[in-house]
Amino acid sequence: MITPYNDEYFMKQAYQEALKAYEIGEIPVGAIVVANNQILARAHNLTEQLTDVTAHAEIQAITAAANFLGGKYLHGCTLYVTLEPCVMCGGALYWSQIDKVVFAARDEKRGAGRLSENIYHPKTLVTNGIMAEECGDLMKQFFAERR
Repeated sequence: MITPYNDEYFMKQAYQEALKAYEIGEIPVGAIVVANNQILARAHNLTEQLTDVTAHAEIQAITAAANFLGGKYLHGCTLYVTLEPCVMCGGALYWSQIDKVVFAARDEKRGAGRLSENIYHPKTLVTNGIMAEECGDLMKQFFAERR
């Protein structure tokens, strides 16, 4: 059976969230949580809007998905995010016990992977690189406009 729902399809949805962040002056990171090819949560960075350093796209998406599911664990779920999660978000993903994390662009300065490849739950599959160029270019454009 051919399905349009693959990692690239869902990363494009996360990218749309990153564009929303960009439009309101937030660092353009978008995230979605998916289960059974259904988007449970959509989120983007809101740290400036909420004046909350923890309001990263991943945290917003984890919270929304957990509320939707009615529990704190995200078993059977995948997070798609346009930038490699930071250590804080990696820790939250660990505790959520999410099945899979797919990120686009690496964050060489603040990405969780630079500190430890084992930051995620042992059962969590982590992949990257899907739409890395587009997502990375959006970040570069955002910061170039502010310098």
